Amino acid sequence: MSNKPFVLLGKVIPLGKRTVLDLEVAKLHTRTTVKVPIIIERSNNPGPVVLLLAGIHGDETNGVGIIREIINLKINKPKTGTIICIPVFNIFGYLIQTREFPDGRDLNRMFPGSAGGSLASQFAYQFTKEIAPIVDYVIDFHTGGGDRDNIAQIRCSKEDEKALELAKVFNPPMIVFSENITKSLRDTLHKMGKTVLLFEGGKSKELSPTIINEGVNGTKNVLIRLGLIEGDITVKATPVFVHKAKWIRSSDSGMFKIRVANGSFVKKREVLGVIQDPFGEFKKKIYAPFDCHIFCINKTPIVNKGDALFHVSVEE
Repeated sequence: MSNKPFVLLGKVIPLGKRTVLDLEVAKLHTRTTVKVPIIIERSNNPGPVVLLLAGIHGDETNGVGIIREIINLKINKPKTGTIICIPVFNIFGYLIQTREFPDGRDLNRMFPGSAGGSLASQFAYQFTKEIAPIVDYVIDFHTGGGDRDNIAQIRCSKEDEKALELAKVFNPPMIVFSENITKSLRDTLHKMGKTVLLFEGGKSKELSPTIINEGVNGTKNVLIRLGLIEGDITVKATPVFVHKAKWIRSSDSGMFKIRVANGSFVKKREVLGVIQDPFGEFKKKIYAPFDCHIFCINKTPIVNKGDALFHVSVEE
């Protein structure tokens, strides 16, 4: 263990105490300062630093709900090491329930950021410079965008053995193999040598008790495995591994009626949904093109031809 003081945002974080800091992002045009609260729980004993982060997209409230519940249950109070919670990262988007930053940019495509770039880029840069270097592990909580509803899942790269091991410990219903996206938070942290789990669950602008429960239980499992908290790891079932995926798209425009449950396994030619017109004259069934697991459903009531409707596994 290093004898160097634990410093975050220019403040020395004491042992064995809860510390709340504010990451100052910018001022609104009314001159009101916008601050992102950062909750640090540091034990008296040495150990890894884990960051739990949600709301990088401001309308993805399930992740905010997960971290809120983790704090409420005091799961973030470690016996060893340090747990940092950032329940609402994109505070701008959260305030008005939009995905983007006020400059219209997706914050999760702006890392590592720039000191002289756009507002989103400057914010990403501040995080990359001030917070990212001191953490060892990160769980980044997301939901589906818009009306896309994700089954609870962890996304990680096949080649990232440490992340894959922790993904199994998290024990979500599904583990989806996906490569890091350039300029995303996950890609930047991975390049810095950090171990990152990306949780996806539910859809934007909702607080799903099922998804929140999955996120809380999985995080608890990871914190137990890393030795930060005490307890027994809970294993509900073996996760389904999605090695390759494909979107099933709408063949027509119309009203969309879903006929299958998210997370289910379907056989080839099974009816997944129906597209129909509002006048009772047109009805088109959507069939499974092959045997597959469904891990995301677009729950929008009206679809256009070509819209992505079901994200499914391509079984090998």
